[in-house]
Amino acid sequence: MVDVKGRWAFITGASRGIGFGAALFMAKKGCNLILQGRTEEHLEKVMDLVKAEGVQAYAFGCELSDLDAVDKMLAKIDALGVNVDIVLNNAGVQIAYRNEFLKTHVSDYEQSFRINTIAPMMITYHFLPGMVERDFGRIVNTTSGIRRDPQQAGYSASKAALDKVTMDLASVYDGTNVMINITDPGWCRTDLGGPHAPNAPESSLPGVVVGAFVDDKKSGRCFSAGHFYGMTLEEAVAHAEDNFPIYIGSLE
Repeated sequence: MVDVKGRWAFITGASRGIGFGAALFMAKKGCNLILQGRTEEHLEKVMDLVKAEGVQAYAFGCELSDLDAVDKMLAKIDALGVNVDIVLNNAGVQIAYRNEFLKTHVSDYEQSFRINTIAPMMITYHFLPGMVERDFGRIVNTTSGIRRDPQQAGYSASKAALDKVTMDLASVYDGTNVMINITDPGWCRTDLGGPHAPNAPESSLPGVVVGAFVDDKKSGRCFSAGHFYGMTLEEAVAHAEDNFPIYIGSLE
């Protein structure tokens, strides 16, 4: 299992929900953090909590739908002079629930793809060369298990696209110490999931972060958080490495 103490992780969507929980989890393991939220003010609470764990942390406000702003944020992260070894792309948006789904707005797709697909892949591409050079990296992109719900077409299409491009990219790095996987946190009671979701945000742990700790050089898996609920991190890593499930390397 990877020891993340002293390493640096970049976590998007860290001001609330799944990303908030992931940031606290990683801090408790001694991982230094670079956190993204829509504004720095939104990150004040999580910054206080992670610094209380004794780790270093930086906050960056960035609207991920603004791709120029994403580029500027990445340049500022580079200027910190630290090696980002772990990326957890948790940020996401569900634009609208369209009961009249045949009237789905074009803007639903445009906004969803910017935030849910393009921005996380920009971030992924940006940090990959350094990971390869150092022969260590973990990238975990957050997907959704949504199916058969045309009322959320922009959201589901953008997440399906993220799955596709992540898995295709993962095939290039499978068998190396730069591991790229996806995670599905499940339907949780977050601002995105809504108050009627069946699962508490805490149920996503340790599943949404297990991809940062696995150490078997396998890429292209989906770590669905529900399969790890109630496990310790050590149990979750062992389960992921020994049992979980088909990955792209086994499809050749």
